[in-house]
Amino acid sequence: MTAYGMPPPPTGPAAPRIGVLPTRSVAAASRSALAALVRRDLTVLRKNFGEFVGRTVMQPFLLVFVFLYVFPIIGQGIGSGGGTAGESAFATVLVPGVVSIAIMFQGIQSVAIQMSQEFGYTREIEDRVQAPCPLWLVAVAKVLSGAAQGLISAVIVLPIAAVVHAPGVHPHLTVHWWIVVTLIPLSCIAMTSLGLLLGTTFEPRNIGVMFGFVVLPLVFLGGTYYQWTKLGLVELGGFHWLQVVVLVNPLIYISEGMRAGFTDLSHMHLYIVYPVLVAFCVLFLGLGLRNFRRRVLS
Repeated sequence: MTAYGMPPPPTGPAAPRIGVLPTRSVAAASRSALAALVRRDLTVLRKNFGEFVGRTVMQPFLLVFVFLYVFPIIGQGIGSGGGTAGESAFATVLVPGVVSIAIMFQGIQSVAIQMSQEFGYTREIEDRVQAPCPLWLVAVAKVLSGAAQGLISAVIVLPIAAVVHAPGVHPHLTVHWWIVVTLIPLSCIAMTSLGLLLGTTFEPRNIGVMFGFVVLPLVFLGGTYYQWTKLGLVELGGFHWLQVVVLVNPLIYISEGMRAGFTDLSHMHLYIVYPVLVAFCVLFLGLGLRNFRRRVLS
């Protein structure tokens, strides 16, 4: 008899089997956890949306303000040798590049910097990885929420880049929607995957090194201010060395894809842009997930 006067439950072969099955599959539970993690990040974004907009707009606004407004006004506009037509041609080249920079910086700020901080002294990342879901799911949620922020950044920055310019300077934009609606999400995922890789590679004390030796070369060699097709003019002994070297830069494919999506300028072939960006996504995400697991379990 038990302490409450009840007979003990049967044991051995005669014991009844507990046949309770889970109410949902592992895949369904993983999707639910992923959605919850993404919603958590987007809720934080909504509560700090003003700060997000200010951080997103400041650099692209200053870039187009200086290059497309101040320089033409004071007579130092790029392409000013051809008058307003030359300055407008440069504006047409710059606007897609500004959108590309906004996507890249948002991917790094929303994932790399935050991830580096969470792996810092306070180890805030431990609050998330204790959730009953795979470790990789936490990292993928960061990538997807960062990609959503990158998409919002592109939507905010494009109108600003298109309208801030001096009188007489007009970027000639032609939107090719099928390119825009497919390339921008892919670019956002590629850059947030890069952010995951950088955030799990660099320690918080080395963030300055990351910007100096990784981010700045990406920007200046990423086709932001020029077309990749024009780099053929830079040669050494008949070899178009710069046009080849920049092919290791993922931003060059985003910038060229944006030019294909927003202008009628010459650009890198899209049958190169799309597969290479997909390959960068796989590479960055794979390495980032490996580093993430290693940092969490260390």
